[in-house]
Amino acid sequence: QVQLVESGGGLVQAGGSLRLSCVVSGRTFSSYAMGWFRQAPGAEREFVAAISRSGAFLNYADSVKGRFTISRDDVKNTVYLQMNRLKPEDTALYYCAAKDRVYSMVIAEYDYWGRGTQVTVST
Repeated sequence: QVQLVESGGGLVQAGGSLRLSCVVSGRTFSSYAMGWFRQAPGAEREFVAAISRSGAFLNYADSVKGRFTISRDDVKNTVYLQMNRLKPEDTALYYCAAKDRVYSMVIAEYDYWGRGTQVTVST
């Protein structure tokens, strides 16, 4: 059974930073491509960032490029999302997800999901 547990969310002022973490257990972490997604109230879940199994390939939503950085630590079985220069529109429940083989921006292609961590950005 694969489990993903996110942490690191919270309340931050606009312009501030947060680092989200997602610990994966149950299978070999290095076999997964990983993604971060978010869902704001009343909105659909959307892609934020993805990282390949090797960590060599990264992809970001246009809305977060230059502000967010995804990374992974295969020793700690953890994927991170460093979020800088946060904006009120970044407020959402943030989820990490895992999939086999090639990384993707497509929600339906991810096999395993965490329960999310709330990020709230105040003005």
